[in-house]
Amino acid sequence: MARSTDSWDESDVRIRPSKKGSRPRTKDRPSHDDAVTGRIITVDRGRYTAVVGEDSDNERVVIAARARELRRSPVVAGDFVSLVGDVSGAPDTLARLVKIQDRHTLLRRSADDTDPVERAVVANADQLVIVVAAANPEPRTGFIDRALVAAYDAGIEPILLVTKADVKDPAELLSNYTHLDFPVIISKTADAQASGIDARSDDGLSARLDSTAVAALRAHLDGRVTVMLGHSGVGKSTMVNALTGAERATGGVNAVTGRGRHTSSSALALRLADAPAGSWIIDTPGIRSFGLAHVDPDRILRSFPDLSPGIENCERGCKHTANAVNCGLDDWVAGGHAGPTGPARLASLRRLLGTDPRMEAQETKELGSVN
Repeated sequence: MARSTDSWDESDVRIRPSKKGSRPRTKDRPSHDDAVTGRIITVDRGRYTAVVGEDSDNERVVIAARARELRRSPVVAGDFVSLVGDVSGAPDTLARLVKIQDRHTLLRRSADDTDPVERAVVANADQLVIVVAAANPEPRTGFIDRALVAAYDAGIEPILLVTKADVKDPAELLSNYTHLDFPVIISKTADAQASGIDARSDDGLSARLDSTAVAALRAHLDGRVTVMLGHSGVGKSTMVNALTGAERATGGVNAVTGRGRHTSSSALALRLADAPAGSWIIDTPGIRSFGLAHVDPDRILRSFPDLSPGIENCERGCKHTANAVNCGLDDWVAGGHAGPTGPARLASLRRLLGTDPRMEAQETKELGSVN
């Protein structure tokens, strides 16, 4: 016998399930307590390669995709990340990258000095090796100064490596940095009869690196994460190959333009050969420009310790640029306190402090390397 509708209650009403599912929305995210930690060694087209279980019997390489909630967060070589899902490292498996762990350093740059968007280059590096050639391609103090500012701003220790010193004496270049306290390593192409280290070049021939320079650089690398930064054609990847036993593609210099040929397309972290745990080198692609739009002008000035004492005599609010009135830096340099290269150093500082985009464009053109 049918019940009267007058006696129905809420338990008699059927709720039609939503076509989009009945699970309520929430902002709470899973804690991922089962996540494992991996070190990102390279990034390629939305896939992140990480080393998991580093220096253990279960060390493995895991490929991961980034979780949707991290789509606006850059993940770069050197990052430590949390991974869930299939983290076995078996062929054709894909884990999920759910968290970027805290970084102790982050090397950044902008496209130019007017670009407000900062770009992460490498995370958790201890040292930055700035690689320039003494000639072919010609070195530019502007690039070295920019890299030094970026390193100091990130809390990363700089090292300057000058290659091809047999082609041209780098003394004039190095005179700009006599007042600064960081290691400088000079490398020559070893004579065929002399002691050297073989490094394969992209034409199949074997170049020989100066073994003394390789050993000098090697002495700074144990137990540390080191970034190699420089333009194409300066011998950066060749040195990386010698230190790691890898076979990174190397390139020469265009005889017409004097520019290096771009070979590396992405940053890659490589383990240092015969070294303690935690010894990594990150080889970066040849870079064309190194903008400092993200660095506060006061922090740029602190990267020139040979000049910065001169601001004590500046008027309040002085910008220290070329058109500044009564800037104390002029008297400081004129008095010889910054040494014989003081005028050139002050000019370099003011190029970095200037806001004229034409200045950055001209400097980029002079650097002359392929991005």
